[in-house]
Amino acid sequence: MTKKVYIGCGAGFSGDRFDASIPIVKEFKKITAPKYLMFEVLAERTLAIAQQFRIKNPEEGYSPFLDSYITPILDDCLENNIKIISNIGAANPLGAAKRILEIAKKQNIRPPKIGVVIGDDLLEYMSNDEILSSPTVEGLDFSNNKITAANVYLGAQPIADALEKNVDIVVVGRTVDSALALGPLLYEFKWKANELNLIGSGTICGHLLECGAQVTGAYFADPGFKDVPDLANVGFPIAEFSEDGSFVITKPEGTGGLVSKATVTEQLLYETHDPSSYLVPDVTADMTNLILEDDGINRILVKGGAGRKPPEKLKATICSDNGFMGEAEISYAGPNALARAKLAGNVINERVQTLGLQGQIRTEIIGAGSVHFSMDETPSYELTNDGDYRVRTSAIYPHKEQAQQMIDEVLSLYCCGPAAGGGARAYVTAQSSTASILVNRQLVDPNIKIRIL
Repeated sequence: MTKKVYIGCGAGFSGDRFDASIPIVKEFKKITAPKYLMFEVLAERTLAIAQQFRIKNPEEGYSPFLDSYITPILDDCLENNIKIISNIGAANPLGAAKRILEIAKKQNIRPPKIGVVIGDDLLEYMSNDEILSSPTVEGLDFSNNKITAANVYLGAQPIADALEKNVDIVVVGRTVDSALALGPLLYEFKWKANELNLIGSGTICGHLLECGAQVTGAYFADPGFKDVPDLANVGFPIAEFSEDGSFVITKPEGTGGLVSKATVTEQLLYETHDPSSYLVPDVTADMTNLILEDDGINRILVKGGAGRKPPEKLKATICSDNGFMGEAEISYAGPNALARAKLAGNVINERVQTLGLQGQIRTEIIGAGSVHFSMDETPSYELTNDGDYRVRTSAIYPHKEQAQQMIDEVLSLYCCGPAAGGGARAYVTAQSSTASILVNRQLVDPNIKIRIL
């Protein structure tokens, strides 16, 4: 009988639906084949935030949602041999593993054996000057900023190596998202480094799973054009991977959502700059000859994945301080509301200039243009002067006090600005900027370590 490995994705971003993994675990209880539950909860922005928490408190820095994801399913996963793979470790994988052990103790269940992959933090083995001197491949120049985080994207092999130690859970920090699925496949099928077509297929499978319900119809939904049933109960994806490199994308029985050729195709193209050369540390995956076939209701068979040798260098994300953002909003409604909202925006802009605040300010009117148009641009749709509009103003400044000055001007409109403004809200938040560099993998590999807790 052909061996199959089952991988479910219980989260596609930090803060994704906390109970989404429960139907997957319920489905996996019926299965005797190897089964894995992945939580993909890390992005450049969330990692930068996690690094800030770790700097303030060395015990923190892992995902703030760890308890919400792990607590509901930990007992069932341990009881039914469902292994958990996650980048929930963020800036502090060891701290995340310790927290999971605390959850197990609180639940009075056996302590899981946890493999922790470390080595993605470039600041552990590269100096600030070495990082600053590296040319950026995307993002803004960070040479004059204070570096708060520098993390290289690890591949799937360290996850497979951790699984070789018979662990229940693997916690990582910064890896490529697809590695959370490829790691278990490397371990289960014992693929060699030169079996590039199989590794490419495993990477493509991971790419389809990594964003959770995006592949099961959630982000696909567009009423009247692309209808998706029972979206409130959308099921998160499960992959059934066969040893020949083909796999089926499906979802738990009884859940809402949709798995079709269209949903799978949309997710294949998501964040794919070149479908013929999808670069990850383990392989250069090629999606151009994929075949998608219906394999039953909410079941799509994917085959034809390929791969070539991996890139020589690894991508790393650099985060640096970028001042403070002031952000404030105020609403205008009723007769002549749009004219009053525009006047409010003009008043704010003039006041900022009068105060001598340096920085590029963006003023937009939600309802009259915010996603595609700012206040001084002309929208492509017809507007009415009577309606419900919200003025939003934002700007980034080097100092917190400057950002506060800007938002104070919005709050002052309660009595100083056009008639009947209300519902004002204002925030000042620290900002990080990100850029990407390439580093030699020979530098990274010796620093990857696996700890067992």
